[in-house]
Amino acid sequence: MNWLNNFLNSSIGKKFVMAITGSFLLIFLIIHLIGNITLFFGPDAFNGYVKTLDVIKPLIRVIELVLLAAFVFHIFNGFRLWLENKRARPVEYKINGSTENSSIFSRTMFISGSIIFIFLVLHLGTFFWRFNVHDPQQLADAHQYYDIVVGFFQIWWYVLLYIIAMILLGFHLNHGFQSAFQTFGLNSKKYTPLIKKLGTIYAIIMAVGFASMPIYFFLSGGVK
Repeated sequence: MNWLNNFLNSSIGKKFVMAITGSFLLIFLIIHLIGNITLFFGPDAFNGYVKTLDVIKPLIRVIELVLLAAFVFHIFNGFRLWLENKRARPVEYKINGSTENSSIFSRTMFISGSIIFIFLVLHLGTFFWRFNVHDPQQLADAHQYYDIVVGFFQIWWYVLLYIIAMILLGFHLNHGFQSAFQTFGLNSKKYTPLIKKLGTIYAIIMAVGFASMPIYFFLSGGVK
């Protein structure tokens, strides 16, 4: 198994793990957004959606573990690659071509990823915790998940943080989408422009889609 260990610890191996886990998370975000869109259709629609997930809870727990592993490997390898790049360029030159050779999306990957991670911890500590572990208002016990979500979307600082995180998520996804295809060797002069456009479209849909929910419920006052 030395070959596998050597591969995973190589620069190419780290990028491959990033691409695999990133692709999995890209698919998860699509599914997550589709489910969350039921919020716009009122309490019955969203509560019904969450209760449906409760029916297949054993399967959901397995998926959650896979997601956790994907996040951990993605974050761990992302940090290692960032550290590797920093060590390769220990001296910051006053004049360099970084802005000409890379996009703002690639240059801010570590920053956007770090802030998204902080938001993710907060996000899990609110919705996931209240849905599955402890809900002091006992709304989850009554399957009133809609009220829990809307309640958090009435908190101005949470909404602001949510929107900022979604903007950064868009930046992160835009570069990550393209990087995954490049790592898999699916880049060429013919297809790269199309991949870049698809990546930008995907990033915008995800960022706007998720950010639209807290904005809508905050401005509407949580109307049902």
